[in-house]
Amino acid sequence: MRSIIKTVIVATGLIASQVASALPRNEPVSPITPPEEIHIGKAELGKKLFFDPRLSKSGFISCNSCHNLSMGGSDNLKTSIGHNWQQGPINSPTVLNSSLSIAQFWDGRASDLQEQAGGPIANPGEMASNHVLAIDVLQSIPQYVREFNQVFGVTEITIEHVTDAIAEFERTLVTPNSPFDQWLMGDDSAISDYELAGYRLFVESGCVACHNGSALGGTSFQKMGLLEPYQTENPVEGRIAVTGKDADRFMFKVPTLRNVELTYPYFHDGEAQTLTEAVDIMGRLQLGRKFTDDENAKIVAFLLTLTGDQPSFDLPTLPPSNADTPVPQPFDD
Repeated sequence: MRSIIKTVIVATGLIASQVASALPRNEPVSPITPPEEIHIGKAELGKKLFFDPRLSKSGFISCNSCHNLSMGGSDNLKTSIGHNWQQGPINSPTVLNSSLSIAQFWDGRASDLQEQAGGPIANPGEMASNHVLAIDVLQSIPQYVREFNQVFGVTEITIEHVTDAIAEFERTLVTPNSPFDQWLMGDDSAISDYELAGYRLFVESGCVACHNGSALGGTSFQKMGLLEPYQTENPVEGRIAVTGKDADRFMFKVPTLRNVELTYPYFHDGEAQTLTEAVDIMGRLQLGRKFTDDENAKIVAFLLTLTGDQPSFDLPTLPPSNADTPVPQPFDD
């Protein structure tokens, strides 16, 4: 894709100095940086738990099922599939760079990653277990008991230990070194003139008012359909479910644009299948602007520069269950 864009640059005759002139670097956006002060033992334990389907009632669904680290930290479905093949009500947001958000979930009902981690385990439409059963599973496995003891100094595992470990692992899931990051840090050759023209449109059109910070999103809640109503059959109404205030109806956490080429489909209902479609809808509904095909293509070209280094690690080997481990229940009676 980038090679095609560079061919277009030659044809258009854009000059890098003209495109980059007056474009902001590091304000109001900034580069992704690697995480600091990670507790390695806790993160390694959290990695096992993130991939362990036994935290679900069926023994089939793990955190990685809906936040697949091979697919940009999402599942590329309009709305995720949970226990008993239930279709969930909302699109699964990426877990990548989620530590940079002001809150978790589209409606912000969890204040941080640890609070979020406990939600899907007990949600009947997701992993459909409960915290007592999940702990019983882990407590029945001697290798887990030993590892929790090594990390937390306890022999009795609690859900707080579980969610703390998962959150610590998730804090490692940042994606630095995207072409755009390299440009922000001074490498003028990191992104093309055409992509810079897209960034100029992104800034001058007002996209950056909501998509800012190092994650280019996740820093505020905004109404979906600010200037035109957003047409959807999806029943989710946003932050009103948390605050009870009518003013928060259709207010959603602004999603990160990092790695956005990997996290399709887009919006809380997954209705936009492509970036071209998403840019068009956002322009009209949020900015009151109808982008031309060329403008849209330039913005999409910029968005493709936001894909950073993906998390890379050895998949964990999970400790085996035994005769004392509660038996999975794949289907409800």
